[in-house]
Amino acid sequence: MSFTLLSSPLQGFTDFRFRNAFNEYFGGIDTFYSPYIRLNGKMKIKGSYERDLLIENNTVPEVIPQIMTNDADEFIFVTKYVQELGYTELNWNLGCPYPMVTKRGMGSGLICNPEKIDQILDRVHSETDITVSMKMRMGYENPEEILDVFPILEKYPIKNIAIHARIGKQLYKGGVDLDSFERCLDTSKQKLYYNGDITSVTKFRELQSRFPKIDHWMIGRGLIADPFLPSMIKNNTTEYPKNRWDTFSEFHDKIYKEYDAALSGPTPIKMKMLGFWEFFSQSFDNPQKTYKKIKKAGNPRTYQVAVSEILKTERKL
Repeated sequence: MSFTLLSSPLQGFTDFRFRNAFNEYFGGIDTFYSPYIRLNGKMKIKGSYERDLLIENNTVPEVIPQIMTNDADEFIFVTKYVQELGYTELNWNLGCPYPMVTKRGMGSGLICNPEKIDQILDRVHSETDITVSMKMRMGYENPEEILDVFPILEKYPIKNIAIHARIGKQLYKGGVDLDSFERCLDTSKQKLYYNGDITSVTKFRELQSRFPKIDHWMIGRGLIADPFLPSMIKNNTTEYPKNRWDTFSEFHDKIYKEYDAALSGPTPIKMKMLGFWEFFSQSFDNPQKTYKKIKKAGNPRTYQVAVSEILKTERKL
């Protein structure tokens, strides 16, 4: 069975600079979801959101914008904005697990409120013609919460629901709950996508065997930790290309250069790349040693030396 690979939106990581470079050097992703737009009550689009979604700034096969809100007016405002840019679909984030979001009744903190979800979807579908898709956890406190939302969602022409097989209060701790995800498959009449802990080709094959009806798979943190993963899944191989570290080096230099130009001063670029290396290091022979080396680099020069030494070591292995 053919399948589609999707890039899960990760705030602070998967903006247009990363997406474009990833697609250029690695490929394998059919659709990218942009990090969420959040208005915080102000009906104004930040410049960073605008830059991320401008069609001319994106060279990937497909981008779908995402919104984080619990307010129908905000949803409709963002809908009209993305439509003006040329988008026809808006993904609603009911998956974010972080307390600063969930305590405000957004992200996975909204799943326990089916009535509000209903009110928002009713207005959006009554007042706009946007195609709505959703990204959800299975709940915040327990995985049964999503089951109470499914009857509400079935009232509307939701395009699909990408479900991260955890609950919100887990954050990213503990394993995915595949039994509860299977219950979602048995319960929902909607088109469901799978998301959660796709970190290797072997893991993907196991999930594909467990859920043969799923034909859309969303990769989040695993995609940053191992950028080769999507193309390896598509090519059904566990073998890395011979030029693995040369390709990674070119990709790294590309995003470093672009973020360095976009950010002001050595501290922001250091923090940006440190965030990436927290994931990148997981694919290296000694993740802790690799990350520690990057962390110790105090300025751009020592950072570049550290990266060069790390890649030199990997090429010898």
